[in-house]
Amino acid sequence: MTDQVLQEGKVRMEEVIEATKKAFAAIRTGRANPALLDRIVVSYYGTPTPLNQMASISVPEPRLLVVTPWDKTAIKDVEKAILASDLGLVPSNDGTVIRIAIPTLTEERRKELVRVVRKDAEDYRVAVRNIRRDLNDDLKKMEKDGDISEDTLHRVLEKVQELTNDFIKQIDELLEAKEKEIMEI
Repeated sequence: MTDQVLQEGKVRMEEVIEATKKAFAAIRTGRANPALLDRIVVSYYGTPTPLNQMASISVPEPRLLVVTPWDKTAIKDVEKAILASDLGLVPSNDGTVIRIAIPTLTEERRKELVRVVRKDAEDYRVAVRNIRRDLNDDLKKMEKDGDISEDTLHRVLEKVQELTNDFIKQIDELLEAKEKEIMEI
């Protein structure tokens, strides 16, 4: 029974790690990455549609993204959505594809992005700690109900803490890698 609680906690914490990776991938670093455009939603015939579901996104050069809409009539809508995003990217449209040159980041913008990434990382650490709290509450309830002994409770609580430490360490490693990526010229 305690193994089931631990397994559930591990799965939930792994989801937090995946969310962390996705969030970090969407932060611009001066290098072209198709994940930059993951959060862009295009008004396609009046329906909000994620860009990556209506176009292919490629990286032919380190500082260039090429967006090729499958429906060429949507190219203006795609361009509008990219301009309206908070990414600060300027698309150029040649009628069939949209090219997006990724500008180099200023030192000030790099520091600002590092602050954003650190805040995101802290939010994800809190999410992992909240999962730990939920697991601890479940385990304490099991002990109170007589499903597990006090010794088992303490042993499993230690395992939950080890699990939490491992996942927070992973978030810290992701943060360190992203900061390094942002700060390199």
